[in-house]
Amino acid sequence: MANSDIVNLRVFSLNCWGIRYLSKHCPQRYAMIGDLLCKEQHDIVLLQEVWSEKDYLSLKKKLACSHPHSHYFKSGVIGSGLAVFSKHRIHDAFLYRYSLNGYPYMAHHGDWFGGKAVGMAILNIGRLTAHVYVTHLHAEYCREKDSYLPHRVVQAWELQQFIRHTSGGADVVILGGDLNMHPQDLGNRLLKTYTGLRDSYLETAKFDGCEDGITLIADNPFICKKELIPFEKGIRIDYILFKGSSKVDIKCESMSTTKGSVPDHPFPYSDHEALTAEMRLDPLSQTETQSDKQTREQDSAAGKVAELVDIVTEARTEVKVGLHCAERMRYTATRTGVMGLALLLLELAIAAVPWLALGAEQPFPRASFYLLGVLCFAILLTTFLLYIFYTMEVKALQGAEDQMRLAVGSLQEKLRGFPLAQPGNAQRRPPEGHEPSATEPEK
Repeated sequence: MANSDIVNLRVFSLNCWGIRYLSKHCPQRYAMIGDLLCKEQHDIVLLQEVWSEKDYLSLKKKLACSHPHSHYFKSGVIGSGLAVFSKHRIHDAFLYRYSLNGYPYMAHHGDWFGGKAVGMAILNIGRLTAHVYVTHLHAEYCREKDSYLPHRVVQAWELQQFIRHTSGGADVVILGGDLNMHPQDLGNRLLKTYTGLRDSYLETAKFDGCEDGITLIADNPFICKKELIPFEKGIRIDYILFKGSSKVDIKCESMSTTKGSVPDHPFPYSDHEALTAEMRLDPLSQTETQSDKQTREQDSAAGKVAELVDIVTEARTEVKVGLHCAERMRYTATRTGVMGLALLLLELAIAAVPWLALGAEQPFPRASFYLLGVLCFAILLTTFLLYIFYTMEVKALQGAEDQMRLAVGSLQEKLRGFPLAQPGNAQRRPPEGHEPSATEPEK
């Protein structure tokens, strides 16, 4: 293949922490981000937490020359916060909103009000079709007592399903965003093993950035160090993942992150570090025989299927834990609602005494009587809304658990269909740019 067919691609990802009136130095930081993007001229820019559409439009205006094509994904009460800017024309876009995303009464966390989702943009890069995904999963907040873990596992499950079912015709697949998961967390392993996506930080031979690739560093002035305990230096929760196809060999030539401080500025771009991955896309020639290709994919997938069975089983167990918790909370809401209803009926019965017994006086002061009535009504309304919410959560967790059960059965059946590995086939490996997913169908 001629060198002219090789494409170099620069991908940028950043959680902008752009909560208007709440995030520190928000307008100034957006101006800094815009200047950086104009200067660096990335091919694809994936942004998260751009909560205000006004901030998106401001960036769009500023990047009109360097990134003429863009899309803002709208979702939830305050938006998804997801945006894509590109040098290449965006031919199609779609948004999938996760079925679970925290609790509305945890207002101080705010995740429920932001419609956490995954956005997809389809680009043509030369003669190649690229499916680009940007996402932001639910935050962890407390690693020791992570009440949101089942929700994040379900989000990772829905994310990998969405990517697998929408990337069938893609030559190149790229996912960027704040996954809020450590590299070895369950959701991360589920996502990468099921889809075959590869981590830019692990794949690149050249890295320039924070130690261990961390993207939430303790030295960032916007970070509360107590939230990072027990990780003194920081954590890596932002990623750029990629994979090629049978037509394209893709490699990550280099990767870099910002390092907190910004020269000539008193504060960094965000509370997260920005990621930049430089990729090399090399179209493959059709020199392999079909039988060699089938053997290579079979040998590579056999081990991954066995690993994936264990990962999905572990995810299913975690979802069951969340399901039992949601059912308990729904029962508690029901019981509290029944008690509130009984109290309200008792109050109504007391109120009817003066009508039934002529001449009898009201046994309670009028103000106390009304206050008690308001309290009973508030209890009934609150518990009713909570019952509806917990029912929706139970249904979503049950649906995810059912899907995982089917997936485990299918994977186990597929695993039984693989022949024993032959010595001659053990050393075969797929092209570096194409990491087949464990569920990739045989051809």
